[in-house]
Amino acid sequence: MTTRYARVCFALWMIVLAGVFYAWPATHMYAWAAIGFSGAAAIVLGVRAHRPAQRLPWYLIATSLAFFVSGDTVYFVETMHGRDAPFPGPADVLYVLVYPLLAGGLLLFVRARSGDRNRAALLDALVPTVGLGLLSWVYLIAPYTRAAELSLAEKAVSVAYPLGDVLALAILLRLLAAPGRKPAVLRLLSLSIVGVLVSDVVYGLARLDSQWAVGGPIDLGWVVFYAVAGMAALHPSMTWLTEDAAPAEAAPATGPRRLALLTLAALIAPGVLLAQHLTGEVVDAPVIAAGSAAMVLLVMARVAGLLGEQRRANHRERALRRATAALAAAATADDVLTAAKTAIAAIMPPDEPYSIVTGDSVPLEDASTLELGVTLEAADPATTGFPYALHAAMVVPGTPPHRAAIQLAAPVGTLRAVRPAVQALLAQVALIVERIALAGEISRRDGEAYFRTLIQSASDVVLIVGDDDRIRYASPSAATVLGRADLTGSPLARIVADTHHDELAALLERARSGHRDGSDLTVVCGDRRLLQVECLARDLRDDPTVRGLVLTVRDVTERRRLENDLAHQAFHDGLTGLANRVLFRDRLEQAFAGAVSAGTHLGVLFVDLDDFKEVNDTLGHAVGDQLLVAVGQRIAQAIGARDTAARMGGDEFAVLVADAGEPGAAEDVAARIVAALTAPVEVSDGLGGSHVVSGAASVGVATSRDANSPTELLRHADLALYLAKGAGKAGWQRYRSDLHTAMVERLAMRTALQEAVDDRQFVLQYQPIVDVRTGAVVGVESLIRWQHPERGLLAPYHFIELAEESGAIVGIGAWVLREALRQFAQWQTEAPRSSLRYVSVNVSARQFRQPGFVGQVREALAAADAEPGWLLLEITESLVLRDADQVWADLEELRALGVRIAIDDFGTGYSSLSYLRQIPVDVLKIDKSFIDDILAGSQQRALVDAIVTLARHLDLAVVAEGIEDEQQRAVLAAMGCPYGQGYLFSRPVWPAEIPATAAAAVPA
Repeated sequence: MTTRYARVCFALWMIVLAGVFYAWPATHMYAWAAIGFSGAAAIVLGVRAHRPAQRLPWYLIATSLAFFVSGDTVYFVETMHGRDAPFPGPADVLYVLVYPLLAGGLLLFVRARSGDRNRAALLDALVPTVGLGLLSWVYLIAPYTRAAELSLAEKAVSVAYPLGDVLALAILLRLLAAPGRKPAVLRLLSLSIVGVLVSDVVYGLARLDSQWAVGGPIDLGWVVFYAVAGMAALHPSMTWLTEDAAPAEAAPATGPRRLALLTLAALIAPGVLLAQHLTGEVVDAPVIAAGSAAMVLLVMARVAGLLGEQRRANHRERALRRATAALAAAATADDVLTAAKTAIAAIMPPDEPYSIVTGDSVPLEDASTLELGVTLEAADPATTGFPYALHAAMVVPGTPPHRAAIQLAAPVGTLRAVRPAVQALLAQVALIVERIALAGEISRRDGEAYFRTLIQSASDVVLIVGDDDRIRYASPSAATVLGRADLTGSPLARIVADTHHDELAALLERARSGHRDGSDLTVVCGDRRLLQVECLARDLRDDPTVRGLVLTVRDVTERRRLENDLAHQAFHDGLTGLANRVLFRDRLEQAFAGAVSAGTHLGVLFVDLDDFKEVNDTLGHAVGDQLLVAVGQRIAQAIGARDTAARMGGDEFAVLVADAGEPGAAEDVAARIVAALTAPVEVSDGLGGSHVVSGAASVGVATSRDANSPTELLRHADLALYLAKGAGKAGWQRYRSDLHTAMVERLAMRTALQEAVDDRQFVLQYQPIVDVRTGAVVGVESLIRWQHPERGLLAPYHFIELAEESGAIVGIGAWVLREALRQFAQWQTEAPRSSLRYVSVNVSARQFRQPGFVGQVREALAAADAEPGWLLLEITESLVLRDADQVWADLEELRALGVRIAIDDFGTGYSSLSYLRQIPVDVLKIDKSFIDDILAGSQQRALVDAIVTLARHLDLAVVAEGIEDEQQRAVLAAMGCPYGQGYLFSRPVWPAEIPATAAAAVPA
């Protein structure tokens, strides 16, 4: 009879007995005894049918069922004879013994499944046990302890029942919390115990109210206890509960379901406290507090365990990564075994005892039949020192492959923890073994077939030449590379150009002498094309499979052409084709050394185009490049055949005059270059149009008579070029010794200027701008001064040009803008009713063109807390006529902000009066040169009058600069010029003097 049939029969039997129990109360004793003893008998039958590894726990559970039903039978006998059952009595003794027996059976199940101590599962079981135990105390145990009508023995037995329930529940929860799968037997056993616990709890509550009677719904839980316990023992999975603990199980689950259950259990204590508070009085506060404290400690212990497990997992992960890297370097079987042992040792937790044992390798005919994996098996403690070990089988490379085994012995808990890492490590070992095997297989391939495949698919030509210098073998690539299908038997010299026969003979001679080298040769193809080839020769005459010289011929025609092109590009300018800076310097050093040895002289010319930047800015870089090409051609035509022309970069050229021994030889070349570049150059714009531009240049001349080295000669030529630039355009100058001193001074000044910016050595003076008719001060112009630490206070003409060249003007201008606004804001704060309305700040073209200039103005206004209307920016005419679109856009943005714009030194630049109606400006400042001659010349006076009249019609303010005479002021006032500045009103003064000057100038 199968156990399935037995389970069905048992279930039907228990249903019939339960029906009889409830249908015929007179049969309670007999039906109930049949139910209980049937459950115990089913357990015994299941043990004998399935033969579990341990039978004792099942017999203990069967005994507990027998004791339970025996107690009920004693109780029924007492009541059937009309006697009140004594309490406590023999039935109670049997009832109380049920719980130790049931707990003992469950405890044996726990030990069989967990093996060693499982702290995490124990903590997970204790948290709900403490919570449910608290409920049991408050609602079952405590009422009995406070019942005055009960004797001490009655109280003890009454309390023993719920305590036994809590004990059984605790061990059941510990069994459920154990890691691993949960088969049907565990679910059935849990249902059985829950049935008896529920009935016990309801029975206890009913007894407190004296409402219990035999045959009620409460008995149904005990029926479930008997019936389901028997069904569990009859189920085939009952052996799982007592199987050997060796198979590794997963770690205890900590998923959302378990966390939710633990959370609910932890909330039992505050729930009970709240319930007692709501019912009127908290009577069990110490017990509730103790329960709460116990659950907090259990939860903290569980958290500590999780943190420890996380640390151990992190350690194993790091160790696994290091082990994988070490395995990647393994190349042989010994390497694999050594790396695997080292890796396993690294995976083990620190300070944990363990041992590693490896067995002998066993040859495998078919490695695919080996089942790889990691199993937890019993071990020999005498050999390993531990009762259990992880057994890992692996394949190591070899011919044939071998099976190797590694045993890792340690405490069983540690083995379970590291088993996943060991499995991952062995997966990496398998990949490494496959890689090594594949490499070995490739190396074992048929050498001859492999060589033939390579030769037939190679692009190089392989020739075998005999002692008679005839070709005995030619690879198939000869037809493609040389255009000769059949070279066998042909003399080798036949395919080599006549000019390289000697080199070929030398190459063959060296090869036969044992030297393995190569030569570049020229070969003749079948279609008479010439190829440059690289030919490598090797003597294999002693090799019985070759018996000749092996020549490897590679076509390097394109490579040599590319190398030549690269060499040319490395030493020549890509745009003009002239020599570049590197080649020029090399030839200069060689020529200088030769001139020193021969006692001759040479010259160096530096050529720099005068207006090249304007060409690039106005016509574009494409036109500028064409101009550079044309200039390079003219320079090359103007010099001698032995001279070298080079482009040094940008619009700068250099010429090396090889023979400058005759006085004036270098100067004659410079004059020819200046003359050749004076003629305009016509260039195309690439859009169908053409432009005539100037290629005029300045030339600096220096000779080796005044220099002791090539570097000094170049420096002298550069100084001479600087002198030529200063003397005007389209000319040349020769180096003079006094140039060096002046240049050193200029460089020192330039360096000091950079330090002045960093050290804040600049200060501002202010010159009042007044109403020409009334003399009232309406504004001031900020004027920069340099407080030089050695030369004292310097005016702008000493350093502004240098600042423009070096770019320092940008930083200086930004400082002037911030300082002027700060000072003017201070004056306005100190004297808000002053006649001062604005401060004028000069802005250089380079500063204005810097990206973000408008933003700098905004930041300066914000930093000084100044109004935009207080600021007047002075710009030059050349700025508004160059890059007009971008400049005008910035001017419009500044005016929209509230800042006013003035054109400084109006009339001296390039602008036309017609531009005034378009330029976004507010003020015209008439240059001092117009005012100086306003009294002496009628034409000058008429011109100034026209400017003032035109500005008035265009709604522009006018400021006349440089008024030094009362008659000049009167004439300007008569013309209607509103404002002026000059020494007549005030010299530039320090900031502290401006308030007094403004106050003194206010008309009475």
